[in-house]
Amino acid sequence: MESKKSKRREGQPLKDHIVEFCREHGADLVGFAPVERWDEYGEVPPEFRPRFLFPEARTVIVMGIEIPLPIVETTPSVLHMELYNTANRKLDALAYDLTRHLNRMGYPSFFFGRDVYANLKALREKTLAAFSHVMAAKYAGLGTVGVSHCLLTPEFGPRVRLVSVFTGAVLPPDPMVEGDLCIKCELCALCCPQQCLTMRGDRVIGDYDKNACLDMAEELTRRRSYPCGVCIKVCPVGKDRLLYKRRGIRKKYLREREALSADPDDPDYRSWNHIRSYGLATGEGEKGGKETQ
Repeated sequence: MESKKSKRREGQPLKDHIVEFCREHGADLVGFAPVERWDEYGEVPPEFRPRFLFPEARTVIVMGIEIPLPIVETTPSVLHMELYNTANRKLDALAYDLTRHLNRMGYPSFFFGRDVYANLKALREKTLAAFSHVMAAKYAGLGTVGVSHCLLTPEFGPRVRLVSVFTGAVLPPDPMVEGDLCIKCELCALCCPQQCLTMRGDRVIGDYDKNACLDMAEELTRRRSYPCGVCIKVCPVGKDRLLYKRRGIRKKYLREREALSADPDDPDYRSWNHIRSYGLATGEGEKGGKETQ
């Protein structure tokens, strides 16, 4: 009987084809995780693992797209909201296209959309999704989990959105990232407007007050300028900081709230505030709105 290792070696041409397909359809990152990794590491409850959700699954393909740092820095803004919504639509379309492509090739496949919750009220009732793309991306070798509970990638830090496709194809896995990309600089915790994150001495991942984070999400949804994204804005990890020349600006992030309270026209933040000031009618943020996040 053919071994799994042999099947995975034979699956390399198919893997190469999938990577090319994903890149051509807009993915910046692509990783492959064998479903056994969920069982091997035991970090995810059994009912949240791929084989529980789709018994035919043998490999999880995780795709990521960049969230450009200069736009995230304008948060909260309509521009950032449009970026978030555009990225989500693109990811779901990408996963749907890959699923159909693999099905046509004879490999039963299933995709789990990038968020999959109807509104913030649903998250109040259950503060989990049915499947974690962050853990899938970790097992697919795309990065490690930071203090903020976000996936950190070498290329973009946490400034990446994710989607996953489960497939019956047996494909060569990608190696997981060794060590932690998070340097525990505390910026995500210090800059969080709701103080949702608390550093831990015994591990990298911080304690996370999900309800406080949801309070912020609900407020920004009412103001039509969701999501928050401060934790991904300030994280120093990622080669994208070199591209945008955003290295060594810790002090700028740390003093933003205080500086703008003292002087809304502070020149260090003029461009961010300009973008925040446009796109909403006067008083629109106070009216409340549909929870589209």
